[in-house]
Parts: sequence; C-alpha cells; structure tokens
Amino acid sequence: MKFLLSFVFIAFIACTSKVTTTTENPQGDTVVVDNVEVPQVIDSTTTTPVYGNARFKEVIVTREDSLTFRISGKAQIFEANFGWVIEDGHDELQTGHQMTDAGAPEWGNFDFKVTAQKNNPNTTLHLILFESSAKDGSRQYELPLRLY
Repeated sequence: MKFLLSFVFIAFIACTSKVTTTTENPQGDTVVVDNVEVPQVIDSTTTTPVYGNARFKEVIVTREDSLTFRISGKAQIFEANFGWVIEDGHDELQTGHQMTDAGAPEWGNFDFKVTAQKNNPNTTLHLILFESSAKDGSRQYELPLRLY
C-alpha cells in the first residue's frame, strides 16, 4: 500500500510541475528560458532600470516630462542603423529609426527622445528597439522598454 501511495504521489508531482530551462547567453546580458530570449534588467540597484540584450546594452529610459522620454544606451548594429516602435499592446502608435555613432562590430552610442501619448488610458506603452534583418527586413533582437 505504501508503494502505491508513493507511486501516485510521484506521478502527481511529475504531471503538475513544469520543467523550465534557464541559461545565460555568452554575452551574459540576456536570459534564455525554454529557448526564448528574454531581455533582462541588468542593474536593478538604481532607481532607473538598465536594459540590454545581445545587440543593445546599458539602455536607460528617462522621463523628461509627462509625454517625453529620453532613450540612451549602446548598440552593436550593422551599419549603425536600428529601428524602434511604440506599441500599446494592440497597435503600433509610432515608428522610427535611429543611428549609433559606430557600426558593428563596435558598440555605438545612441541618445534620442520620443513623445508618446496613450490613445486609451487603460493601456501600457512600450518602446521596442530592434535591428532589421538584412535578408527580409524582419525585426530581430527586439528589446522592449516600458514607458508608462
């Protein structure tokens, strides 16, 4: 009887628990969870979070006023050109492109401002930085940054 109860208990635990694999990539600036690259807050000791992934690092979002945000950091981007989009979870509200002061393989600095206003007060705005694929123009290495 003890064997049967032990077997049922172990089977229950095995069926209800989820195995999650988490590893750090070679750059040490993103975490891979179940084969999905997740941006990581690099420094949470400051009041302003610092973000990064494989192509962007030391990214800081500073609120200038109620609708204006300053985004600064470094990027290792082919031809020093990257894109950004402001989304509210449903729609793309704004898009744009920025340049760094150096192209890959160097880490180039960038610093720009955006003005973002919600269309719906119940949404959260995110600015997503990304590198465009040279093959098909798709977004790669997306780094989502919460605005408000």
